[in-house]
Amino acid sequence: MTRAADQLPSADGAWTGLRLLLDDGTTGTAPAAIVVEQGRIAWVGEEAALPTPYRALPAHDGGGALATPGLVDCHTHLVYGGQRANEFAMRLAGASYEEVAKAGGGIVSTVRATREASEDALFDGAAARLQNLLAEGVCAIEIKSGYGLALEHERKQLRVARRLGEHFGVTVKTTFLGAHALPPEYAGRPHGSRDYIDLVCQQMLPALAAEGLVDAVDVFCERIAFSLEETERVFKAAQQLGLPVKLHAEQLSDMGGAALAARYGALSCDHIEHLSAEGIEAMKKAGTVAVLLPGAYYTLRDTHLPPIEALRAAGVPMAVSTDHNPGTSPTLSLLLMVNMACTLFRLTVPEALAGVTAHAARALGLQDTHGRIAAGLPANFVLWNLREAPELAYWFGHRPVRAVVRQGRIAEGAL
Repeated sequence: MTRAADQLPSADGAWTGLRLLLDDGTTGTAPAAIVVEQGRIAWVGEEAALPTPYRALPAHDGGGALATPGLVDCHTHLVYGGQRANEFAMRLAGASYEEVAKAGGGIVSTVRATREASEDALFDGAAARLQNLLAEGVCAIEIKSGYGLALEHERKQLRVARRLGEHFGVTVKTTFLGAHALPPEYAGRPHGSRDYIDLVCQQMLPALAAEGLVDAVDVFCERIAFSLEETERVFKAAQQLGLPVKLHAEQLSDMGGAALAARYGALSCDHIEHLSAEGIEAMKKAGTVAVLLPGAYYTLRDTHLPPIEALRAAGVPMAVSTDHNPGTSPTLSLLLMVNMACTLFRLTVPEALAGVTAHAARALGLQDTHGRIAAGLPANFVLWNLREAPELAYWFGHRPVRAVVRQGRIAEGAL
């Protein structure tokens, strides 16, 4: 079991005998070293050039391990009650995503279970899931709300997310996703969707932001969820509070959500299987990250690929994430998503690895603290029992972690 942060040993010292993942996605050939002082990277480079003062520090022999930045899982719904294996069986029997939702399943079924669960029960369930990701090298993670759909229950989810970060010593960015689905108590009302968005914008978001529980704001913009007009209302409310936005965009159809999100300087647009050329251009101009979620694509047996070539040609950064959720992506392996991004979406290995490091960090606004190994940054890196970077995408069903340094502490492994 992953230990609490205050029980983890310091990573201070000289980490030697490493093979560094380079910025171009290849593996360095000369033995490298990373020096950690007071929880931050003080120096990194070829071991032969290690400054003399650092040679007297406590030593950690990497034994030729591949060293990469700590992984970043930039899109998850990790805190929820219950599970939805029955819906997986329904889809196998032929039901579509929309049919499952209309039958009372989908997001609303998880809302019921989440509302019924106590904060401690939600913490225990999410902690067990999080430990799988941490053991695989995740050093930063986004956790969305969106299964409470009422102020007290959204607050409960976000409080759990904050607790997880504190307990495990992992960077957690919280995202308020109150506009995830229409709560059952609003269904059937003449203006139920409009009234609920009023609640989100005028009460829920301001209250949760005032309590320091919200780092960003998201909306599920789709036919079965919320319209462009409703999405923009939420974005305006977020903007007034000084909060960045992101969007579940173009997953099931082209709603034009990505272009709207880009106009509000969105950190990311996620899913984007049906992203248009106009959306790509808007994202390029805004510097918005495209977050690819192959787990949901795979689970839903989708056949409409994200426009990878067009994104690549436009220079839009592409991140890769688990989208861990109980309905459409119940995965707890970011490395598996790296493999799927390569095999299903045809990302190159360097693209996929950047997708779970530098670009994923950017999708969370963490580009100055995560996703790179560089002097001055907090010490977040992973040592792998691998020789070459492509092995991180090649193997699946395998956990080759040798050690994880997270927030300047040795979180997994011991050298």
